[in-house]
Amino acid sequence: MPQITRLGHVGLYCDDLLKMRDFYARVMGLAITDEDLDRGICFFSADPEAEHHELALAQAKEPGQKTQSVQQVSFKVGSLDDVRSFYHRLQDEGLKIDRTVTHGIACSVYFYDPEDNRVELYYTTPYNVRQPLGQHIDLDAPDAELLAFAQSFEASMGPARGPQQSVG
Repeated sequence: MPQITRLGHVGLYCDDLLKMRDFYARVMGLAITDEDLDRGICFFSADPEAEHHELALAQAKEPGQKTQSVQQVSFKVGSLDDVRSFYHRLQDEGLKIDRTVTHGIACSVYFYDPEDNRVELYYTTPYNVRQPLGQHIDLDAPDAELLAFAQSFEASMGPARGPQQSVG
């Protein structure tokens, strides 16, 4: 049976493509790998050498085309300090912060982009913690404190349990 190897990219319709293009390039630091502004599409990558794009933004042609069904778009970062730096950058940009949490397996900041799409930036911890879990954290706390708090859920929550019933 063929198997999916990973998520390739997410595409979002936008009301204001140029505003969203600026946000994801300037604030989020994603590279624009390709675009056709006349056709209303822009492609972004965190690692253009490895992946042409992980995010595609397309200008909505009509109001009903923009979906409100996206639960979140998540981006992985390399360190807790990266999460912290983005958190402060997002605050400086005046964006609405939804929450800052540890999932045990990750430490995250959730926020809303300029068109109210929910976005997560997260650092993966080495811990194996059953989900769902979302405990508030202060991103200005020291890394050691944040990681110890995340790790504490291994004992209290247990490891991931996998499927609860068969598929199909």
